[in-house]
Amino acid sequence: MTVTTVDYHTAGEPFRVVTGGVPDIPGATVLERRANAGRADHVRRLLCHEPRGHADMYGCFLVPPDDPGAHLGVLFWHKDGYSTACGHGTIALGVHAVREGLVKADPDGETDVVVDVPSGRVTARVRSEGGRITAVTFVNVPSYVLARGVPAAGVEVDVSYGGAIYACVPAKALGLAVEPEHLTELIAHGRRIKAALTGHPASRHPTDDRLSGVYGVIFYDELGGGSDHIRQRNVTVFADGEVDRSPCGSGTAARLALLHDDGLRGTLVHESIVGTEFRARVASVVGQGVVPEIEGMAYLTGRHAFELDPDDPIGTGFTLR
Repeated sequence: MTVTTVDYHTAGEPFRVVTGGVPDIPGATVLERRANAGRADHVRRLLCHEPRGHADMYGCFLVPPDDPGAHLGVLFWHKDGYSTACGHGTIALGVHAVREGLVKADPDGETDVVVDVPSGRVTARVRSEGGRITAVTFVNVPSYVLARGVPAAGVEVDVSYGGAIYACVPAKALGLAVEPEHLTELIAHGRRIKAALTGHPASRHPTDDRLSGVYGVIFYDELGGGSDHIRQRNVTVFADGEVDRSPCGSGTAARLALLHDDGLRGTLVHESIVGTEFRARVASVVGQGVVPEIEGMAYLTGRHAFELDPDDPIGTGFTLR
């Protein structure tokens, strides 16, 4: 068994693009393929689990798009399964598509890489100067507020959708701050809050139950701002206690929906727990929601050929936290 990948990081968060060794995953749409992705689960485990990955690894399988209107289809994965959205991954896919020649790019301008993800169709707008990629803007699906002030595990959270459903709470409500020294406590609170919201009406997607369920809990600090922007620092605890090193792309979209509802009409400068940054703005208002644009950048970290020795007693590996 050999699996090839091209690896990136977006604002510090890993993204492993699988380029070979994945069995066919059937389905007429990317969302249908997500339901059938279990037949490639041995590959996901091989790449996520130690010793080839780690408990916070993230990546994707490339699949056909829903129709010729998109360049790529993608199934996002992590150690606990398959997510409905991934903004940092979409940014990395924009870089990957241009670097690898999957999409013909303007060497001095912007090139749209259109991607079908389980939550819908998104765009990675890749900006180049002199043939060098300088930034990517992730244009997300419509994002909106689902509920305000929902009691969960001793605090009140705001729930919103940015391609996945997130519960948001200021870290100070727990007597904490978004700092590395508080991460263990934030992970524990994230797990409790997510568990408390299981089956709650606020965790249901309004039109497609396949997108239901709180995916992550976003803890944030207010850092001030200016006349045209606000600055916040966040950490997103997603899936089963996993931590996003980036400011979280779909989580940033969910935060932007809440902040627009609060009256923000400028830019959200969104810091991560490791000090990296996304810049987000509302591109348009659609019904009760907004279409977010989130700017970031991804960088190549390596190319790999992973193998599984048939005599290896630990098989596809393990996770240890």
